[in-house]
Amino acid sequence: MKSAITILAAALLCYSVHAQGTFQNLNFEQATPAQFSGSVSASSALPFWTPEIGGIPQSVILQNTLSTGAPEVTLTAPGGPIAALDGSFSVLLTASGETASISQTGLIPVGTASLFFEAQLIPGGPPNQILDVLIGSQTVPTVLVATESTYSIYGANISAWAGTTEELTFSAATVPSDLNIWEIDDISFSSTGVPEPDPFILTGLGGTLFALYRRFAPKRCS
Repeated sequence: MKSAITILAAALLCYSVHAQGTFQNLNFEQATPAQFSGSVSASSALPFWTPEIGGIPQSVILQNTLSTGAPEVTLTAPGGPIAALDGSFSVLLTASGETASISQTGLIPVGTASLFFEAQLIPGGPPNQILDVLIGSQTVPTVLVATESTYSIYGANISAWAGTTEELTFSAATVPSDLNIWEIDDISFSSTGVPEPDPFILTGLGGTLFALYRRFAPKRCS
């Protein structure tokens, strides 16, 4: 069950998110893999997305199979060793010597202020591992919005690209002599700005979201 912070954050996003433009499958639920585990077609496992290893597009990715040390893009599905963050499917990016990424080109809706997504760093690796978010070739800074028991919600200010067609990329960066493994899900565009990070007020974030929701949320969200 999701916590009150996630529910309130989702309510705010529901209030502010407009049409997703030409971007598709932002929650990865359009996957139609032909088998439970092993190698699967990238086009069936990740429709509309291009998986890349070291910047080279891949026609095959893994499903429910963890990397043994090589860079991989993996679809996490029901019954696998790692549960999806939400719904039935999430994406695992494993960098090892080379980056592992997924990208898609589409229209960033007019009025977009922020990009939000769920992510977790798979435990066991070194600290301070990096998940890069890029618009075109430019890396955009991300901030922590809320923390759950198994994942966090991150946001990025992408207002400069509102109304433009751009490539959106999520990339696990290389970490010397170790794996860098991130799981991501539920990507969305929003007209709500990203809160400024402040270590002294992060503990009060839930109350802030609740206050904003009570003040600005509509009667219903369709």
